Amino acid sequence: MRRAGAVAGLSEAGPGSLTPAATLSTFTFTYRSLLAAFPHMKKRVLIISTSAGTGHVRAAQALEKEFKSDPRVGEVIHEDALKFTNKIFREFYSTLYMKLVRSAPDLLGWVYKASDEPWKGEAARLQLDRLNTMKLIRFIKDFDPHITVCTHFMPAGIISHLQETEKLQTNHSIVVTDFDCHAMWLSRMFQRYFVALDETKAHLEALGLPAQRITVSGIPIDPIFSQPVDRALVRASYGLHPEKTTLLLSAGALGVGPTELIVERLKHLHHDAQTIVVCGRSEEVKQRVTQAAAGQAGKFCILGYSDRMHELMHISDLFIGKPGGLTTSEALACGLPMAVFSPIPGQEERNADHLLEEGAGIRCNELTTLPFKIDRLLGDPARLGAMRAAAKAMGHPDAARTVVQTLLEDHLPPLTLGSEQREAIALAAARTPANG
Repeated sequence: MRRAGAVAGLSEAGPGSLTPAATLSTFTFTYRSLLAAFPHMKKRVLIISTSAGTGHVRAAQALEKEFKSDPRVGEVIHEDALKFTNKIFREFYSTLYMKLVRSAPDLLGWVYKASDEPWKGEAARLQLDRLNTMKLIRFIKDFDPHITVCTHFMPAGIISHLQETEKLQTNHSIVVTDFDCHAMWLSRMFQRYFVALDETKAHLEALGLPAQRITVSGIPIDPIFSQPVDRALVRASYGLHPEKTTLLLSAGALGVGPTELIVERLKHLHHDAQTIVVCGRSEEVKQRVTQAAAGQAGKFCILGYSDRMHELMHISDLFIGKPGGLTTSEALACGLPMAVFSPIPGQEERNADHLLEEGAGIRCNELTTLPFKIDRLLGDPARLGAMRAAAKAMGHPDAARTVVQTLLEDHLPPLTLGSEQREAIALAAARTPANG
């Protein structure tokens, strides 16, 4: 450990009958005292993601970039928690998840709903996580960060346990990377939650978390998505018509989804539109898409993986793809309406619900009706313009900056949820209609 002293673990009055709790230890300095004594001390920041999908990692990368640009920060490290685990545990969290996305999405939806109860199965899950992340725990304790930010619930649970057992003192905050907050994101000890929507904050408040501990920041994305581009120039660089309606079809970074089938359906559009197809890292997907688009000169621009999504979103008029938390946040930051297809049951369906409710997207449940729905939208410029405005209003292009500035200026001590508070949260969740 690099630092001496202890963090004062204080609960606070508020919804859910949160009451004062004892300090974590009897060391001399409290967290507030340390900050007061060393106000100009450069901070060590640890950001922990998990490579189950790509969104958690991308959010962490956006935060890493923002922290590194702030002179109050001395050192920033971003690590994937699964890097420190064994192969079996890694495959359970990452590989199995992707296999289920491809082959059994309904099972994922069932698991999402069944596990969306605060503290359900928590003891066994956290014990399994700790047993398989001992290298990560040693790394965290050795780095001894002043600020820790988790973009996945697994490392958040580990940090919380280290704080509870007085093995780590850190400002521990949690960034939720979907629009809704699933119960697994709840931690026993933390400083602050960062969420995507006012509604998500209202949900956590209703469960009993203090309002001042919840910041509606949006989901962190790379700041580059907020930078405008020269649409005509960028379109020309991809060989696109400078004025023609442009659709952006994304298979995601991993190339998941029936992309070539969507290309087949887009060939039946009545409107004269051009479509950029981003196939991700899968060469097989790109080959199938290329074959599907054969004989359609000027209609399709087919790409593999692209690190220029900010440009592609800014030059497009409609995004077609899955509503992952990060992808959706990037599109909204660009003011780009979405046509959603095949959302993963659970978190992506919840994300899609918010888009539809705010008027920033449409949903295509059947690929057979995709050209009909897009043609109808393109034939109504006023509706498309309203969707573009709604997308812009939902966007949080400066989410990463909001998180970083809040944490660097935050003097709140840790909040501990004792057994009574956790029971109150579980009871509040059980009374909601979604849980019967």
